[in-house]
Amino acid sequence: MILSIGEILADMIGETCGESERFTFYAGGAPFNVACCIARLGGESGFVGRVGRDIIGDKLAEFALGAGIKRLALQRDDDRNTTLAFVSLDSDGERSFCFYRKSAADYAIDFREAEKHIREADIVHLGSLMLSEPIGVEFAENTVAAVKKAGGKLSFDVNYREDIYPDPTVAADISRKYIAVADIVKLSEDEVSLLYGDIDGVKKVAGTDKTVCITLGAEGSICISGGKVYKVPSVKVDVVDTTGAGDAFYGAFLYSLSEGKNISDALRFANVCGALTATKKGAISALPSAEQIIAFSNRVKRNG
Repeated sequence: MILSIGEILADMIGETCGESERFTFYAGGAPFNVACCIARLGGESGFVGRVGRDIIGDKLAEFALGAGIKRLALQRDDDRNTTLAFVSLDSDGERSFCFYRKSAADYAIDFREAEKHIREADIVHLGSLMLSEPIGVEFAENTVAAVKKAGGKLSFDVNYREDIYPDPTVAADISRKYIAVADIVKLSEDEVSLLYGDIDGVKKVAGTDKTVCITLGAEGSICISGGKVYKVPSVKVDVVDTTGAGDAFYGAFLYSLSEGKNISDALRFANVCGALTATKKGAISALPSAEQIIAFSNRVKRNG
């Protein structure tokens, strides 16, 4: 089982309407997106997260129950609100974020309720937004210790969001700490620059025992694994909304590894999954099935 842990929230995605902007509710949160992607692909997926006992929390809980996640441990918080992420899109579908996250539930996960699921997972994928708060850091430290004790693999996605940290250097220091203990890591091109300067810096950190994925947008993706560098080009699609495309890529990559695929095949599969997700609005509603990914890949091969 691949267990994702961390934020589940409401993506309020904007659309310009004359002189105003309208925001529409979509279920989201990077680790939740990953869990939904794995489930959509037919993998054994689990998710641990926390929402408030409010209207948005009710909507997310209802959505999560129908997402096909085999082991769902969604906690409810009587005292904290459910997090909202307001997302504005430019003409190319690229995003800018603003989080409504004061005294929020997403970083206050109860470790005692999560520990059993962590011990029983093959891969535990840890979200990063909790690391902006001391209570979330405490949970993350307990999770890392539990994963190592159980002999599982730890996955970590940096998923840097400027809006939730007081300073980029604070986020970078925290991220590097969890990258150091993770077995599988996801970075974006911008995060590489923030944390290590360039790919050579990432290679040093990866060594021979980590698998590090780097998404390059329209340029495709890179994976450093076993001391080797793999690169796969992107595929062309009509981009509508990039929200969740990186999560779809990473969910498909983790799923592929769990299915025994080699790194090159896993990257190719993940690239297509991420690209197809960007062709529709919403991080989860746009997720393709494994059959759709294979069919699209076959069309690309036939057309050269």
